[in-house]
Amino acid sequence: MRPAYMGSMTQVQSSQVRAKGRIVVAMSGGVDSSATAALLKDEGWEVVGVTLQLYDHGVAVCRPKTCCGSKDIHDARAVADALGIAHYVMDMESTFQADVIDPFAESYLRGETPIPCVLCNQTVKFRDLFQVARDLGAQALATGHYVRREDGPVMLRGVDPTRDQSYFLFGTTLEQLEFLRFPLGGMPSKDDTRAIAARHNLPVAAKRDSQDICFVPDGDYAGLVQRLRPGAIRPGDIVHVDGRVLGRHPGIIHYTIGQRKGLGLGGGEPLYVVRLDAETNRVVVGPREALGRTTITVARVNWLGGAEHADIPVEVRVRSTRPPKPARLTRHDDGTATVVLDTPEEGVAPGQACVFYQGERVLGGGWIVSAA
Repeated sequence: MRPAYMGSMTQVQSSQVRAKGRIVVAMSGGVDSSATAALLKDEGWEVVGVTLQLYDHGVAVCRPKTCCGSKDIHDARAVADALGIAHYVMDMESTFQADVIDPFAESYLRGETPIPCVLCNQTVKFRDLFQVARDLGAQALATGHYVRREDGPVMLRGVDPTRDQSYFLFGTTLEQLEFLRFPLGGMPSKDDTRAIAARHNLPVAAKRDSQDICFVPDGDYAGLVQRLRPGAIRPGDIVHVDGRVLGRHPGIIHYTIGQRKGLGLGGGEPLYVVRLDAETNRVVVGPREALGRTTITVARVNWLGGAEHADIPVEVRVRSTRPPKPARLTRHDDGTATVVLDTPEEGVAPGQACVFYQGERVLGGGWIVSAA
């Protein structure tokens, strides 16, 4: 189902097309997407801003370091006015609920640690927004992600390693990558992005970055899952890897692999969450050395590299905050892959992504199913 347009189509259709043609910019109301729109306008594009309304802004709680929907829409409109570009808001709430929020809840109940930002990129952003851009007659779609694109097309990591967002974009297809532009990928730092916004007198130049999941503005993931799946969260045992029952937990959704704090087990040796067993409803804990994993099974692989299948050298990232680590990758015909790390990695969690690199190039990635 096509999203509802909140804006005038004739405004875009009657605009004078600039030298480079028309480009749609996904405008979140933050400084990154705002600077992106400003840069592209300077380059000679006819820029059309589109903001996605993804969840019920009326019940969102505005707090520092979170994304607050209604304010973000207001900020995006203010930036579009400052730049003199067309701006539209797309109502995508039902799609976002079905494609992102519901799978997020189900993933937690399976004992996984989900990444909703990847699902959002794969669905409402790089699937539905693509159609919107084409409906508006655009030659390309641009976002404020810190990642680079070269003709081929090839995806490369962002220049600034502290801002690189390639981990969240592993699911981008080659067809989508051909249509996408990432003007901020070559920025040396976030300060440079803010300087662009300030130079254009954009009202969001000093706006804080959003750090929490947009549809959980109060940070209470467990509360959201409880509201979406009443009665699905059950208490159970906390068990040591040697089989001893050490205590009780209020529900496996409160834990993630590698977690040390908040276990409520008192003193003694430091213990970490080693495994979440949804079938037995157990949280399995153990010493730090029990966290190490060298072999990872990955499913639903999206491949952006060449035709190699067997045993190729790569670097892999198993969490967005981790640096890439050397490994060997073997892809299989059923869309899965096996990753063998050169050295053990801690905190490898089902539900997270495993993204493959060769140097600066992003080869693709998939979803972690298991690790040993």
